Amino acid sequence: MSSERRRAPRYHLVADAEIVSPLFPGFLKARTSDVSLAGCFMNTTYSLPLGTEIQLQVKYEGTILIASGAVARSEPSMGFGFSFGSMKGAQQILLQKWLEELPVR
Repeated sequence: MSSERRRAPRYHLVADAEIVSPLFPGFLKARTSDVSLAGCFMNTTYSLPLGTEIQLQVKYEGTILIASGAVARSEPSMGFGFSFGSMKGAQQILLQKWLEELPVR
């Protein structure tokens, strides 16, 4: 029996990202892997503490998604799971457009 806890289907979407956090100056480069309407996994050698609030810019097919939220899961030396905060309007529509063209994982 599966212990699946995700709130939304996830999709394999690899895209470049920049992360801004009060824990480090400037920004951190990362790549997405699994993405859903609820959040995504950020592949990076840095892991951030659970609950850390961050801002994220994801670049995919010439468009940029800007989102804020918090670290939901930390995987040392691999990256972290990111949970989107409230996302509305054009950003939500952009994310939905990206995902509707991809197969569910």
